[in-house]
Amino acid sequence: AAPRPAHGCGSGALLGRSGVLLQALLALCAFSTLMLKRFKEPKAERRPWRIWFYDTSKQAIGALFIHFANVFLSDLTEEDPCSLYLINFILDATLGMLLIWLGVKVVSWIVQHKKYTYLVFGEYGDPPQAAAWIGQCILYLLIMVFEKTVISLVLLIPGWTKLQQILLGYIPNPQLELVLVMFVVPFIVNAIMFWVVDSLIMRKHKQKDTLDINGSTETPQARRTEESQVLLSPDMDFDQSESDQDISGLWGTSQKMKQPSYQVVI
Repeated sequence: AAPRPAHGCGSGALLGRSGVLLQALLALCAFSTLMLKRFKEPKAERRPWRIWFYDTSKQAIGALFIHFANVFLSDLTEEDPCSLYLINFILDATLGMLLIWLGVKVVSWIVQHKKYTYLVFGEYGDPPQAAAWIGQCILYLLIMVFEKTVISLVLLIPGWTKLQQILLGYIPNPQLELVLVMFVVPFIVNAIMFWVVDSLIMRKHKQKDTLDINGSTETPQARRTEESQVLLSPDMDFDQSESDQDISGLWGTSQKMKQPSYQVVI
């Protein structure tokens, strides 16, 4: 029997002309989902364009790092790079998404506990400061490095080669495989991931009055409690001694009115 021809894209296909064009189209379409998400926000809570750019640019930097890391790892072996890239991408969208969520939660807890207000995701000060954005980008990039390192260690587990042969072995056309791996599947998964991660790292509307970039914290509940205490407390400008005199005077007047009057006739 004649040997079955090997399918799959060749080495270097991910960085070829078609691959680069598909990657640029993917970045444009995936980034447009974040713009759509901004317009879906309520008008009262919609982020200004500058804040939106600060939030989404962190994801863009992290996504570019993950993407080029996957391209690099896919060309390390002589296997089909398209299927290797797809396996990396699927792991990033499942286990990696869990690691990103965990990393954001841990980092957010640490910076809030240490009161590093510049590093709280989504908090940039008023007016927004580029220094806060740079610090948060570095933190988010470290989370991406942690996520990709764990995924790379998972790929060292034996058994992925069989999945690689099954995953795209039924597609006879290398160009069709390239389009599926570099555009169709990543666009669908990235749209979901970008939407979820943006909700994690954006400034929550309910926390709008909670954190101050100068380090002071004041919640709306605490402010309402303070206002109620002021309303219930006695007026500081009211003189207690004068009030006592007025009350005693009124009491004396009322006592005089109650006493009977006598006339002495001689």
